[in-house]
Amino acid sequence: MSHDIRTPMNAIIGFTSLAATHIDNREQVLDYLKKTATASQHLLSLINDVLDMSRIESGKVSLELRPVHLPELVHDLRDIIQSSITAKRISLFIDMVDVEDEDVVADPMRLNQIMLNILSNAIKFTPVGGMITLRIVQKQTAPHGSVDYEFHIRDTGIGMSSAFQEHIFEQFAREETSTVSKIQGTGLGMAITKNLVDMMGGSISVESEPGKGSEFTVSLRFPISGEQAVPQRIPQLEGLRALVADDDTNTCLNVSKMLRMIGMRSDWTTSGHEAVVRTQDAIEQGDGFDVFIIDWMIPDLNGLEVVRRIRRLIGSNTPIIILTAYDWADIEVEAKAAGVTAFCAKPLFMSELRRILSEPFLPAEAAEQTEKKADFAGKRLLVVEDNALNREIAVTMLEEGGFEVDTAENGKIAVDKVRESAPGYYDLVLMDIQMPIMDGYAAARAIRALPDAEKAGLPIVAMTANAFDEDRQNAEKAGMNGHLSKPFDMQQLLTMLREKLSP
Repeated sequence: MSHDIRTPMNAIIGFTSLAATHIDNREQVLDYLKKTATASQHLLSLINDVLDMSRIESGKVSLELRPVHLPELVHDLRDIIQSSITAKRISLFIDMVDVEDEDVVADPMRLNQIMLNILSNAIKFTPVGGMITLRIVQKQTAPHGSVDYEFHIRDTGIGMSSAFQEHIFEQFAREETSTVSKIQGTGLGMAITKNLVDMMGGSISVESEPGKGSEFTVSLRFPISGEQAVPQRIPQLEGLRALVADDDTNTCLNVSKMLRMIGMRSDWTTSGHEAVVRTQDAIEQGDGFDVFIIDWMIPDLNGLEVVRRIRRLIGSNTPIIILTAYDWADIEVEAKAAGVTAFCAKPLFMSELRRILSEPFLPAEAAEQTEKKADFAGKRLLVVEDNALNREIAVTMLEEGGFEVDTAENGKIAVDKVRESAPGYYDLVLMDIQMPIMDGYAAARAIRALPDAEKAGLPIVAMTANAFDEDRQNAEKAGMNGHLSKPFDMQQLLTMLREKLSP
């Protein structure tokens, strides 16, 4: 651990020093800062792993169970790893098999951690141009009111020997090969993963072969949140015909099965050219398609070109949905011009398919419903932080985001400033926890006890290095409205503020 922690720390100190000595060379300084940021993130992940393992061993980790919407969790996972996947030009495929129950009771943070630990390893040990697949299978083995999932994560990476597979879930276990030794890591990730899976009452296994990749299988049972899903047909879609075009056969089969479950007649093809030919043939047979679901990245013919050709055949009224695993913001204008009605993210869940097929496909309406970017102009925040450097960082970030910012060095000053201000003067308080004179919890309770109801109801968000579950719970008990763990980036901060300041 000494070696693993000192390596990124040495990089941070070294590149910071180099940046200072080359301060006039903007490009070089930017390069040093980028490398410093990378080393910082690696150091943070090491510290998190060590702390997690320590808490697991001391029995201080507990599961925080709450309703979880599986599509949301999976899409968040994909978004988190997308930049790493793109950087290594790795192909990522996520698909569902027989997933009907999408709402369960689980600990979303820990479930996310299990999936991210395995996926991060897959990315780390898969060479450029490789492939990673995440398949979620709902098994028909759970008693009524529960659901059994299997999560299969497969990669085409370097794999591992059969001897090492027996030790992979042990602490600090790393295979001693020249390839692995060059890749950063503590050897704690899979030990943490195994412990979390055990806490959830599940199982985890691995199959691997050197040079051919690995497949991890996580089996978990969860209580269902709400009523058990019963496939419902949609009367207005009953008997209508749909065409699915995707180069992945499993996606075609899964989407077609879901379409049939809601009452539609479904055909599919793995070829863009064939999709156009089938459209022409269906029109000539007098039994045209009523909806099209087309993959954006069909290899033989770009998805948008497929849309253009089909749109020329069918006119402007029939809905065409683009199915994609990527962020569609960059192609949205071009796609709408080509005739795309709506977008849907992979993997496609039944609830999302039902929603998008039930809505009227009017591009103008869709455009009106797009979320407007929050405008922070005129919003005033009180930043409570005893550390001058952290205070400076927070104030700079917030002012660049358009906020007006006031500061306090401890909880007592913060309470006094809120008490003496006019009602509505502050829109939100960002509160550190560990401070001299009065800590953040006491300050939050004091603000909540103020006689003026508007001041007492001021939103308070903990902004702290206390990052564990009980810290979040303590913040909630003290009357706080949110919890942001340090270190955080600009996007995290703005997302939290947008959520708390929205009407």
